[in-house]
Amino acid sequence: MTPDPGIDDLAARLEAARAAGRTLVTGLTGAVSAGKSTLATRLAGRLSERGLSVEVISTDGFLKPNAVLQAEGALDLKGWPHTFDTPGMLAALAAIPSGPIEIPVHSHVTYDIDPALARRIDRPDILIAEGLNLHLRAEAPAPEDPLDLLLYLDAEEADLEAWYVARFLGFWEAAEHDPASFYARFRTMDRDAVADLARRVWEGVNLPNLRQHIVRARPVADLVVRKGPDHQIAGIGRP
Repeated sequence: MTPDPGIDDLAARLEAARAAGRTLVTGLTGAVSAGKSTLATRLAGRLSERGLSVEVISTDGFLKPNAVLQAEGALDLKGWPHTFDTPGMLAALAAIPSGPIEIPVHSHVTYDIDPALARRIDRPDILIAEGLNLHLRAEAPAPEDPLDLLLYLDAEEADLEAWYVARFLGFWEAAEHDPASFYARFRTMDRDAVADLARRVWEGVNLPNLRQHIVRARPVADLVVRKGPDHQIAGIGRP
């Protein structure tokens, strides 16, 4: 893997935090489109090079199915705390060190839980759970915390919006030849209209979620990972 001082630093910190013989359960959270899954994948690769077994899961797997959200009138706020099966997520994270355990998976193509994609996780050296709804340490009273380490991925709001729009457009482009994709419904719109739609979703759903809920994880995180507009790690420190 190409040397990357930020990833190397973060990997060393996780390795040092792990107690021998026990899974280090690590949470990685931050805004929608912050690059959590990409960072988790790169970090897992670096840790694997150090001889550690690493698994990456997404908290999206603990979103309630769309049918349930539709019945609850919550589908338009998908990603907000009340759209998750939080007790199920906490129980799964707590059970991982004693595993094996089956983890549900959310498909970004169909935009729903896909039972066929469920994964079996069996006591890795390090587990990285990336996604939303990991600000629970900030709740009062806080539930029992299954995370050994919580990382917060931070970036400027303007950069987050630009990254979200770019990601939305990427899904829209990929849907041209995939009628099963959730984004296929937007193929009758031109690119500018889709970009405008993405900005409205960001401003109406994801930005309020960030400001009201997600960012609450930042002051209670063990480490804050700061990203620059080029997606590179600009710094790692305490809250």
